[in-house]
Amino acid sequence: MTQKLDMITGEPIVLPSDSRGSDTISDVLERPLWQVRLQLAWRSLRGNLALFAESPIGMVGLAIIIIFALMALSWPILINTVWSHTIYDPVIGYDISIVDHPSAPSAAHLLGTDVLGRDILAQLLSSTGSEFFLGMTAALVTVTVATTIGAVSAYYGGILDTVLMRIADIIIMTPFITLLIVLSVLFNVQLIHLGILLGILSGFGGTAVILKSQALSIKVRTYIEAARVAGGGDFHIIFYHIVPNLIPLATLYLMFAVSNAIFAEAVLSFFGLLNIRMSWGIMIYTSQNAGYLLDFERWWLIFPSSVSITLLSAAFFLVGRALDGVVNPKLRRR
Repeated sequence: MTQKLDMITGEPIVLPSDSRGSDTISDVLERPLWQVRLQLAWRSLRGNLALFAESPIGMVGLAIIIIFALMALSWPILINTVWSHTIYDPVIGYDISIVDHPSAPSAAHLLGTDVLGRDILAQLLSSTGSEFFLGMTAALVTVTVATTIGAVSAYYGGILDTVLMRIADIIIMTPFITLLIVLSVLFNVQLIHLGILLGILSGFGGTAVILKSQALSIKVRTYIEAARVAGGGDFHIIFYHIVPNLIPLATLYLMFAVSNAIFAEAVLSFFGLLNIRMSWGIMIYTSQNAGYLLDFERWWLIFPSSVSITLLSAAFFLVGRALDGVVNPKLRRR
């Protein structure tokens, strides 16, 4: 039972509530709309997190991502408090106490040094933050572009839909890596440029087609027609009713976009086509230029960076597969 003050007499009145102490209908109606929406969103989030936690591959992927996130966070702490910039700077660092480089792993250099005398672990940690930045930039641009294109194309249809989908078909048929190599040769491509470019290409490509198909099923629902009858304009219907319902599916492709971005950066850096300070791809490129690409005796030159690329890309893919089970009821076990 809950008590409230009567508006006329000022005396307390008792309102019924269920045995679990949940709010009554009167309580809900008296709340601001934003508070009700926030509570519903939080309840939905908790349910989705519970479904995600049931997926072993999702939890493994999430654990790997957390480990790499801790690596990225540890880099500025180590370089500013523990390590010397002269020795452990990932680009210009050099340990003069070691005569021959590359040197094997030791107490001073846990993953050894490269052919230029730079610490492999320092390069690995400093590059992790860049990989996360690139992946998140590409993913956010992909989701923004794809949801907008998909919703607009599904809502208006006609010539606009035809034009947007033909652009998507052209982008789907275009080999990404080849296009990126050509653009990197012609222009001074930095990390932020690569992230935006990958996001636009992915957003206008297959992701937009998939989200458009989902938007078509949302467009015909009764609450869309009710919003139109109530006087809602096109902008309001698209961005307040259709796009929010595309977000769960878009989140799935956000994870896949991160994996694609990490892989694309590694390929372009391996060919020496990106203007960035240090990355996992540049670490492999440096070893390959010195002739150590297939030298398994000096495993520390190749394995740390290549394994990191594989693990982080796979981790986001695994999380994406787990999210697929959350947003697609047909894939759930329950």
